[in-house]
Amino acid sequence: MKLYYHPLSTYSQKVMIAFNEKGIEYEPELVDLMTPEGRAAYTAIYPLCKVPMFKPSEDWMVPESSIIIEYLDDKSPDTPRLIPAGGGDAQRQVRFMDRMADLYLNDPVRELLFQQFGFKPVNEGDAAVARNAIKVSYDHLDKRLSGQEWICGDFSMADCAAIPPLYYAQTVAPFADRPNLVSYWERAQMRPSYARIMREFVPIWEGRLAGSAAAE
Repeated sequence: MKLYYHPLSTYSQKVMIAFNEKGIEYEPELVDLMTPEGRAAYTAIYPLCKVPMFKPSEDWMVPESSIIIEYLDDKSPDTPRLIPAGGGDAQRQVRFMDRMADLYLNDPVRELLFQQFGFKPVNEGDAAVARNAIKVSYDHLDKRLSGQEWICGDFSMADCAAIPPLYYAQTVAPFADRPNLVSYWERAQMRPSYARIMREFVPIWEGRLAGSAAAE
């Protein structure tokens, strides 16, 4: 089983948290999208050229982070579930909060991050839309977390989606004024499934920040 990923990719981290929570071993395959050669090599494998992408076998691929996690829940029923079984409101809530985290937290944080570090041109209109989405997400999460440790009660796919962008959000959209979200972030960093991922990506990110500062 092979997972194509990049350590700085929040969507890759989302899936890796799920693998770690379930205790499922996989072969990590680092994708280099920053060079023409690396991008061309990966495009030959997956034409949409997005990470993560999971290959449970040579003749089968599973793209998109949420779909990968659903696949793991379906194919590994004896591991901790990240999406409640049996349908119903609990399952819909997890899927809803997963989509909310992807669309209105992760993607807006990435928009601001890419603009700040020059990966995209500065666009004040797009930045304003992103900041508003992040504010709405923070308000909702802070309220939701007032009486529980994790977004949907038990640790779930929603947490796999929400935790990775919070690391980068500290740079572009700090949330120190939301105490429940701060506590949640502190718990997340102590969660073994995420702490293991941080040990890989944090030094890489800090190295890039140091390189950017030196170049200024």
